[in-house]
Amino acid sequence: MKCRISVTGMGILCAAGQGVSAVMDTLYSGARLAAPPKRISCELDVVYPVYEVQNLSAAAYSEGSGIIDNACSSEDSLSVRMLMQVVQEALVQAQLTPKDLVNKRVGVCIGTTTGASLNFADDYFAHKKHGWKSMSQVSSWLHSNPALAVSKYLGLSGPCQTVVNACSSGTDAIGLGMSWLENDVCDIVLAGGVDELSLVSYNGFIRLGVYDPEPCRPFDAGRKGLNLGEGAAMLVLEKRKDAEARGIALQAECAGYGTSADAYHLTAPAPEGDGVKRAIESALEQAEITCDDVDFINVHGTATPDNDRVESRVLTDMFPDTLVSATKGFTGHTLGAAGAIEAVFVIQALLDQKLPASVGFGESEDGFTMCPVSRDISIVARYGLSESLAFGGNNSVLIFSKEL
Repeated sequence: MKCRISVTGMGILCAAGQGVSAVMDTLYSGARLAAPPKRISCELDVVYPVYEVQNLSAAAYSEGSGIIDNACSSEDSLSVRMLMQVVQEALVQAQLTPKDLVNKRVGVCIGTTTGASLNFADDYFAHKKHGWKSMSQVSSWLHSNPALAVSKYLGLSGPCQTVVNACSSGTDAIGLGMSWLENDVCDIVLAGGVDELSLVSYNGFIRLGVYDPEPCRPFDAGRKGLNLGEGAAMLVLEKRKDAEARGIALQAECAGYGTSADAYHLTAPAPEGDGVKRAIESALEQAEITCDDVDFINVHGTATPDNDRVESRVLTDMFPDTLVSATKGFTGHTLGAAGAIEAVFVIQALLDQKLPASVGFGESEDGFTMCPVSRDISIVARYGLSESLAFGGNNSVLIFSKEL
């Protein structure tokens, strides 16, 4: 018998807000919060906008706050601090405390691209020039592993994995967490993603020529590229039978996961989208449904010319009549966190039976027959699909279903 996996808790933090309710309010209002970066700076002729987390609540910084004792320390990176905030929100919704996790097999699986390790450039330069002058520099770097930090603060002894697979990392972390439950490795899994803005990735995408100097416009004919964002999201995953035994409300079911690799190019997706198709087909097979059963799709939608063109081609072929939502106009591209953040969007859209407008989209490119929704729209949906396309030709897909 297939192991049914339920989402019992969610937490989210990004430029659109803190907490699921606040973030969805921003999406449904159509607000765009792209602005010049405040924490990172470099000498450029053009100041490129980012989607930066603002006014991170004290719960992410202070010790002994929330339901987790000593939730953060001064040595923790911003990534870990953001992550612990969404962990707390997800556990509260799941009606779990750290004491409830004692004597349970609780796994932690977190996707990231930098793991905060790219944000220690000053320390690296200092070490290269002078050697380590302070053990605090080493200690801060050692504290930057996201999954290990969560496991440590919660006192967990289950599997602990940080997934670094470019922009599909958050999606893959959730998919791996599902497999742990399916194979009875864990009783509960905390799965999600986190990334903070990095000067390295900021300059890197600008140098690649795929960074829009204005707020990004996924799938719009005038799109010029992506904007970077930051944030974190967390799902609490449980076997459905265990969640029902606890009497907890079920947010959604993790119906399917699929992944593939094009091995076509270091940064560009395969033009015909064959790898994306394989990932979708694998997720559909695991969910035991067909394309016709999918009610809406949250696209990767980076607003780069190649990515949007490939997604349009694939989805037009496989889902010609399915509603599509592009959400990076609200969050920017949060890299390793994107798949987890957008998983929350899909689940909450199933709960709300509503899709937000694809902000930034105005007019489709010639030859695009697939257009994302341009206004908030009520839906009648059971299945929602979220896809992530990453450097290296990695393609990963999750399918969630509304609990019946």
